[in-house]
Amino acid sequence: MRAIFPSVRRIRAALRHHQVNYSSNCAKKSKNSIDANLASAYRVTFNADVSRFFTPTSVISRALSTAADYAKVTIGDVNRAGPLVEYERRITAGELVDGDTCQLGTLRELQRLYDELAESADTCQLDRYTSSEKSGRSRWLWSRFMPQASYSPVKGLYLYGGVGTGKTMLMDLFFDQLPCSWRKRRIHFHDFMLNIHSRLQKHKGLADPLEVVAGEISDEAILLCLDEFMVTDVADALILNRLFRHLFSNGVILVATSNRAPDNLYERGLQRDLFLPFISTLKERCVVHEIGSSVDYRKMTSAEQGFYFIGKDLSALLKQKFQQLSGTSSAGPAEVEVVMGRTLKVPMGASGCAYFSFEELCDRPLGAADYFGLFKTFHTLALEGVPVFGLHNRTAAYRFVTLVDVMYENKARLLCTAEGSPQELFERIVTISDAQHMAPRTSSRSRRNDDSDLCVDNELGFAKDRTISRLTEMNSKEYLEQHAAIVAEKQDLQKIQA
Repeated sequence: MRAIFPSVRRIRAALRHHQVNYSSNCAKKSKNSIDANLASAYRVTFNADVSRFFTPTSVISRALSTAADYAKVTIGDVNRAGPLVEYERRITAGELVDGDTCQLGTLRELQRLYDELAESADTCQLDRYTSSEKSGRSRWLWSRFMPQASYSPVKGLYLYGGVGTGKTMLMDLFFDQLPCSWRKRRIHFHDFMLNIHSRLQKHKGLADPLEVVAGEISDEAILLCLDEFMVTDVADALILNRLFRHLFSNGVILVATSNRAPDNLYERGLQRDLFLPFISTLKERCVVHEIGSSVDYRKMTSAEQGFYFIGKDLSALLKQKFQQLSGTSSAGPAEVEVVMGRTLKVPMGASGCAYFSFEELCDRPLGAADYFGLFKTFHTLALEGVPVFGLHNRTAAYRFVTLVDVMYENKARLLCTAEGSPQELFERIVTISDAQHMAPRTSSRSRRNDDSDLCVDNELGFAKDRTISRLTEMNSKEYLEQHAAIVAEKQDLQKIQA
């Protein structure tokens, strides 16, 4: 069959160099499109990690440590393209104020990956026009007769570091510079795993549905960018090893961001011994790079400009604000579609705004799929009665963390009443290491009062920093202005389409 297409392949090979040189122009066109359509490109203009770089009025900035660092960026082949080159261009154009040396080192890693991908685009089959059109079950059937396992010659990149250090911004800067014709996908890890489970349900009954799902994904995207890689669910942990072995053997290249080093993923999770081979596979197929910055840029925004109200008996105030933002006093029950035919009931909804009590949204058996479904329809959430978290409501704390992650990914607006500040909500949630370093009390009574509701949970203990960071940013003037711009743009598009 290969002999049928020799002339086509020769033509494509001849055009390859031409196409790669056009990649930067393609990225610039993409940027223009982003400026014209903010709703479809929040990653550039509405990611707060990005806003600290791109807007002249941004309050988030750090100086480059030495002139030598900048010189290393500017000296090079002017015909090159990629994230580091785009970084330099934005500094020169005044679009990017200044940078962080830790982030600059990460950009060099991303540039190295970009260059390797450009050089190996043919071998990696990155161009969608030269990729196989066989997908799903037909691809799986084809592989039974002609095994095609082929690890990519290019290793991916696993970026990890503290909260708010710019991981998402850097990955998006890399992603947006890639040629438009490449098979690439950028997705949040929560959303990715929901998609995996949905596909597995569709292929239920096959001998190895994971192999079919991996075939479908690799047909759609050879370069897979996963944001916020974290494993807290035992079902996800048990399938990741086999899933990614299939993906990597199909040539998939992974770029991921995470708060956790690979060796700390799913730490102390159920049946973790079955998850450990995945860590080895991940380290084998990805270069692991830590972003060493200790600064949380999200907390440097103009906080306390939003709708985060601390105290009890504030239900009337929250409903008043909800009515003001929804523009109506006649909000009523609604229902949104989630996944696989399920629906989520909304107690009160109107004009893109939804109202829930904390118990209705976080004390029920709901998860990321329900929250993603909710924010496909609603852009604003009023949440009443967020409690202080501890051992007694650990499950609800996990759901709240997931809820905030999904809201942040969708750039949704949060109105809430809470028993304390974001920091105070999670004071009783600690990691094992934190618990070991806590000083013992001299009084047994004070120790009993302090520790009776202490929740020692590594995953939640690490996740809380991200949640506190995001809640702080979501309460800032910058975030709310970005949210308003997104909503206005979507409304304008709906009017045009109508």
